[in-house]
Amino acid sequence: MTPSDIDRLQTYLRKLFGSERIRVVQPPRRGATIELAVNDETIGTVHKDVEEGETSYSIHLTVLEEDLPAPRPVAKPATGTAGRR
Repeated sequence: MTPSDIDRLQTYLRKLFGSERIRVVQPPRRGATIELAVNDETIGTVHKDVEEGETSYSIHLTVLEEDLPAPRPVAKPATGTAGRR
């Protein structure tokens, strides 16, 4: 991806999600994977695809289990005859 591609995609994503915290990060070495970050945390990768004259960008988000909040306890259905006639 060119610096222009990266800038245009970052501008689009910031507008789409309403956040200036989104960054499309060009790797330090040529040919390495472009990263998508929020603040300083990398959340995924960006890939450019050109096929039959059409250009598209796909984003692969990665969420680690360890980053998720603890699961909520599942409420058990009430038992009994309350409300029955």
